[in-house]
Amino acid sequence: MINKIIDASLRDRFLVLIATVLLTAGGIWALKSTPLDAIPDLSDVQVIVFTEYPGQAPQVVEDQVTYPLTTAMLAVPKAKVVRGYSFFGLSFVYILFEDGTDMYWARSRVLESLNFVRGRLPAGVNPSLGPDATGVGWVYEYALVDRSGRHDLAQLRSIQDWYLRYPLQTVPGVSEVAAIGGFVKQYQVEVDPDALLAYNIPLSKVRHAIQRSNQDVGGRLIEMSETEYMVRGLGYIRSLDDLRSIPVGVDGNGTPIRLSDVAHVHVGPELRRGLAELDGEGEVAGGVVIMRYGENALATIEKVREKLKELAKGLPEGVEIVPTYDRGDLIERAVENLRDKLIEESIVVSIICALFLLHLRSALVAILTLPLGILMAFIIMRWQGINANIMSLGGIAIAIGAMVDGAIVMIENTHKKLEDSARAKGAALNLQERWVAVAEASREVGPALFFSLLIITVSFLPVFTLQAQEGRLFAPLAFTKTWSMAAAAILAITVVPVFMGYFIRGKILPEAKNPVNRLLHLLHAPLLRLALRVRWLTLLGAAVLLAATVKPVSELGSEFMPPLDEGDILYMPTTYPGLSITTAREILQQTDKILKAFPEVQTVFGKVGRAETATDPAPLSMIETVVRLRPKSEWPDPSRTTAELMREMDRAIRFPGLANAWTLPIKTRIDMLSTGIKTPIGIKVSGPDLKVLERVAGAIEQALKPLPDTLSAFGDKAAGG
Repeated sequence: MINKIIDASLRDRFLVLIATVLLTAGGIWALKSTPLDAIPDLSDVQVIVFTEYPGQAPQVVEDQVTYPLTTAMLAVPKAKVVRGYSFFGLSFVYILFEDGTDMYWARSRVLESLNFVRGRLPAGVNPSLGPDATGVGWVYEYALVDRSGRHDLAQLRSIQDWYLRYPLQTVPGVSEVAAIGGFVKQYQVEVDPDALLAYNIPLSKVRHAIQRSNQDVGGRLIEMSETEYMVRGLGYIRSLDDLRSIPVGVDGNGTPIRLSDVAHVHVGPELRRGLAELDGEGEVAGGVVIMRYGENALATIEKVREKLKELAKGLPEGVEIVPTYDRGDLIERAVENLRDKLIEESIVVSIICALFLLHLRSALVAILTLPLGILMAFIIMRWQGINANIMSLGGIAIAIGAMVDGAIVMIENTHKKLEDSARAKGAALNLQERWVAVAEASREVGPALFFSLLIITVSFLPVFTLQAQEGRLFAPLAFTKTWSMAAAAILAITVVPVFMGYFIRGKILPEAKNPVNRLLHLLHAPLLRLALRVRWLTLLGAAVLLAATVKPVSELGSEFMPPLDEGDILYMPTTYPGLSITTAREILQQTDKILKAFPEVQTVFGKVGRAETATDPAPLSMIETVVRLRPKSEWPDPSRTTAELMREMDRAIRFPGLANAWTLPIKTRIDMLSTGIKTPIGIKVSGPDLKVLERVAGAIEQALKPLPDTLSAFGDKAAGG
């Protein structure tokens, strides 16, 4: 069968060349259009149910909202984990689904369950679904800054909410744009209870009067002078004076009682559960761009950058947009670095082929089939929807060395066959005889080469049995390595024989006269004879070397995935619950100012509490500070590692009641989605009594802190607040 394929390829070599050109064109298209990301998306398919219950304590929210929702979501098909979080006035329910579940199928099933449970919730409470994003969907963050001082935080927040947010949401791939920081402007009515008592007006009547007075009403049509007019009653509140003049009742003399008689009406900020700070210089408003599930991360980020450049032209004078987190930098840096290494590896392989064959035209056969195999792998990657990331490109890097094996063996056999044929004829071979010799040489080793490459191809099949995060991490590597080797096996019996017929021409140096081969034989032969002479000593030495590896192997640590230097640091200290937002702001500004003092730091964007999105269930006791680092070339000591910088930062920030935690942005999002905690290791304690849980957590904290490898330990204080 394999020999028939080889004969057919040589007989219809023009068709093979046309197919090669088409494959090359398709591979280049796939290479340019394949989505780029730093690492595979390791997050589970998740659906978030977000519910507001204004003014209610966490325990009330837990009993009346979170608990009914979580129990209802347990029955959703393919749901494997349901987590509920209750905060002041807010409820979050995270439903994680089994691998392979379609995101939008999962969302529709959750909606069905919401319709069932809605009647068991308090009146006026309406749960909603969060954005169709993954746990690592925060791809871009920015701050709105006015260094001239002309615009206050309320105005900056209005610019974010009404000028930036909606245009950014139109960018393809963006699921949501969440606001953070600043003040949301609102009309506030501070009722005087003594005045209400004096006029005998209940509070409900005041509320009803405001609601009734803030609406337009429509009448019918009237016709005058051959024109029709719509009758409307204009009643929307447009100013403080409109509010003040609302009648809420009459006194004993029939005089109207206005809202201004019983309340103080003014403009003020809405209650905040989060704020943002930049570089230790003070509060700012900002935004978080959340990418839609399954989208091209780099393409989405590039479009967001372009849209922000367009919108920056229309900002008020003095206001500027400061990028504070951009995952595109990591993606471009990681993929570009790996792409460079792939090119370097290909060059090294090509040089080695040329050295060992000592025939440039013959080496071109192996050199040209290498990019062909890679492009074929990219075509299948594009069809499968696999991103180009460090894992998928790493699979190609692993395969490069083995991909040229078949071509090299076939070329060497062709060299020998051409040499033998010329010696048997006693003269140089003509064109037809040369093609016959190439065909014979290809048939001799073609089947063995094809199946040997096929064995290497299937060697990664066990990786496909991995499940959950490990499967999502290693499957791209296994796929690309498998497709690359499969492409090499196909090329070895189709394109390589045709290329050999066209390229292997001219004077070919016999293998016995190749100086590189002669040098290697000269070095290897004595060592081989010595090893065979003292064979038992050789085996004993090998056994001793094997035994010597037992101790270091047993002491090696283990980790799910090697740490990726993301180029940014996420500082996530935890404070005691019940901390006021004013104190949290002071702590945040002080820590940001310390971090900004490091010369390696470009920007420091700190967040206390939550952004206005269902993907951020953060209490006020949680601080998230994104430390954006400068390029290594701009560091005072470029040889310094990010881990060393984090240790120095940790020594610089020592506040009472503040437990430091240093990690990386993407890693933290994955950890929090998988385990519900923000650090690599956590201990969960369950029980009915919050005070006992707090005491046990404190004891565990004190036991863990003295351990040599513990950087920080903090026990959650669930009974505070």
